[in-house]
Formats: sequence, structure tokens, C-alpha cells
Amino acid sequence: MNNEHDEKISIKSMLPFALVIILIIIMIFPIPYYIEGPGTTENLKDFVTVDNKKDSEPGAFYLTTVGVRKATLGSALKAKFSDFEELVSKEELMGSSTNTEYERIQQYYMDSSKNAAIEQALKLAEVPYKMRFKGVYVLAIEDNSSFKGKISVGDTVTGIDGKTFKSSEEFVEYVKMQKVGQEVTVRYLQDGESKEATGKLIELPTDKKAGIGIGLTDHTEIDSSIPVEIDAGDIGGPSAGLMFTLEIYEQLTHKGIRKGHKIAGTGTINSKGIVGRIGGIDKKVVTASKNETEIFFAPDDDITEEMKKAEPGIKTNYEEAKAAAEKIGTKMKIVPVKNVQDALDYLETLKEK
Repeated sequence: MNNEHDEKISIKSMLPFALVIILIIIMIFPIPYYIEGPGTTENLKDFVTVDNKKDSEPGAFYLTTVGVRKATLGSALKAKFSDFEELVSKEELMGSSTNTEYERIQQYYMDSSKNAAIEQALKLAEVPYKMRFKGVYVLAIEDNSSFKGKISVGDTVTGIDGKTFKSSEEFVEYVKMQKVGQEVTVRYLQDGESKEATGKLIELPTDKKAGIGIGLTDHTEIDSSIPVEIDAGDIGGPSAGLMFTLEIYEQLTHKGIRKGHKIAGTGTINSKGIVGRIGGIDKKVVTASKNETEIFFAPDDDITEEMKKAEPGIKTNYEEAKAAAEKIGTKMKIVPVKNVQDALDYLETLKEK
């Protein structure tokens, strides 16, 4: 009897330890999902250098990020009951890309965003510049390409068979003039290192012409009379374009366009100055508000009929940002912008702080 009684006491005494172990597993055991939530609010004075100088004027422009982290059972449950956290699968986040490919694509988008911002700011400030073609940026590789496993997504192809080109069109035109099955040597940059790979050209399904079997776009760099540098660290993606443009423009002109205010925002930028739609704007509003910024620029993007069909009830970024601001009760003003000029026009209305 005593043994049985002692055994029951022993089991009871073990229960708290078992519960602690279960809780630890729930809190730290990773699952194949990610949590998207409010990220960081970054002062662009730390990122942008113009004419080898940092911005020292009052106030600041900020970029905002969406935080992405691997999910655990605990964080997934928490996200389900959070207004500004979202549980997403790896496929929803990265598509068919590997982790490395996803990071490289995000870096490409950031590089393109920086280029577009520099170009737009130089145009607005009437500073002369030239676009320099660096090569062909690899965005995807076909499964049947003989260069798969050699060239990677994120590499820059700089030449083929010893020839270099001035545009991606020129590159594609040259390759299409070659024969399917012909062996070629491709030179490319991978993580800053120059490499070569040899393989055979394949038949492209679109026009039956010869090709390497890669998805590509121009990789360009801007040369200007006033040097502009943007060091975004490990932040990727295209969504800081608008805020980069404003920060660079301020440093080029020294007009004091912020008038001492703390101004955050988001949105892509293109060579025409149009501010484009981005994802996770509600989360960016939350982080900007926590940083006590006073103004938040949000893309006032056009919603097409196709977008409405695909996602009934879709809202513009501005509408999403406004709803998020109301939900958290922030005093931060949400300002809609369709292009960079809208942002500059709004800044003109500000009073000195």
C-alpha cells in the first residue's frame, strides 16, 4: 500500500515539471510558419550620405519595416489573437524560393529602390547624372537551364563568351542569335566575386530561340556629379523608395523641408516619381507611432478592377493605414501621396517646429 501511495505522490510531484517542459516546447519549438508583425522605425540620417556628409538638420525622415520571424507554437497562438501580427506559411512569404534566394531577391528590390530614389532626387534637385549598366540581374532560373546550380538568383551576369553589353536587350539579342545546344561561357558576379560558368543554351518556349534560361532585369548604377550613398544594412525590399527620395532631396538642396518634424512613411518609387503600393502598412503604422513620429506618408494607390476581382473589399494603402491609426488611437497624421511631389507639396504646408 505504501509503495502505491508513494508512487501516486511521485507522479503528482512530477506534474509541475512536466507542465514546465510542455510550456517550454510550446514557447520554443519552431513550426514551418512565420510571424509578420510591426518591425522597426529607422532614422534615415544613419543610412544616407550625400557629398560625403550626413544630414544634420532638425527633425528626421524615417523608413519603417515589417518584422518577420520564425513561428513557434506559442507565438502562432499569440498571433491568432493579435490585431497586428499575422501567421504566414513559407510559401506565402517566399513563394517557391529558398531562404537564400528570397534574401537575394529582397536585396535586389532594395538595390532597385535605392537606385530609383537616387535618380528621382537628383532629377528634382536638377543635379546631372548618368545611368551605368552593370549587367543582367538574375531573378529566376528555369529548371531545365544547364546553368542551374551554377548561377544563382541574385547574381549579376556581366558577359558571355568574353563579350560585354550596354543593356539587357543587347544581351538577350546576342544570345538569341546563337544556336540551341551551343556551349557558352557566362561571366557573372556572385556576392561580389567574379566567376565563370560553362553550359549549353536551351530552347526558350516563348519564341523557340536560344537562351540561358534565366529571368532577368537590368542591374544599373547611377553616376552623378554629387555622390550619393545609401547603406541600408540587412534591410531588404522596395518599400523605402519614397522616404529615401525625400532624405536624399533634403541633403542635395538643404531646403529644410522637414521644418524640424519627425516624419515616417512607406511606398515604392519609380523613375516617374510615382509612389507604389506595399505590404504590411498597418504594421508599419504601429511601429512609426511607437517611435512618436508626427506624420506618416502612405501610398494612395489606384485599385484596378482586376485587383477588386481577385480580392473583393481591397483597400488602398492609405485606407489601410488610416484604419490602423484609428484602431491604435495614435495622434500621428496619416497623409496620402500618389507621387513624390504630393509629399513635397505637403511638406511646404508645415510650420517650423
